[in-house]
Amino acid sequence: MEIGEVQKNKEKEWETDHGTAFSQPEIMLRGFALLVTLTAAILIGLDKETEIIPVVLLPTLPTFHVPVTAKFHHVSAFVYSVVSNSIASVSAAATMLVMIFASKGGGKVGVSRLMILVADLMMVALLFSSIGGTGAIGLIGIKGNSHLQWKKICNMYAKFCHQVTASVALSLMGAIAFLLLIILTASKLHKRTSKY
Repeated sequence: MEIGEVQKNKEKEWETDHGTAFSQPEIMLRGFALLVTLTAAILIGLDKETEIIPVVLLPTLPTFHVPVTAKFHHVSAFVYSVVSNSIASVSAAATMLVMIFASKGGGKVGVSRLMILVADLMMVALLFSSIGGTGAIGLIGIKGNSHLQWKKICNMYAKFCHQVTASVALSLMGAIAFLLLIILTASKLHKRTSKY
């Protein structure tokens, strides 16, 4: 066998082992990431609750009952969460399209995998930073901070806080899905380079 034939056989073996197409678990996991990050963005983006809050100006005056509305855009960490989850869902959709077009094109997908790996790394960083910020503000809403005299508000805005909690949980599932995608993509790139 000549060297050129050995090289062609290795390339064919690579294409049959790892294919030019992306695997079904990758596409399903990316679809899951798209679904949960989009749901998280919508859930917190539509979060709004109005409650009647008793306000006491002076102990000798009667109590005023004032309607106060809590909206996601009143807290910058929640706005950041909506934006980061929206970016992650758009990224998941865009990389799914890249995967589909790269698979249909019949060409090698090494460059596509590398681009997708970098995009997924950015989404993991973005989502985890969003989860940290939203979780910190949410914890203050649940427990308050007695040192700074910040009172808890989740006892008054239960629905609002539950939606934020659900959004953080969905965002965490999306970040974990992107992390698993990074592991899958990196392992496929590693197998490809170690083959030669």
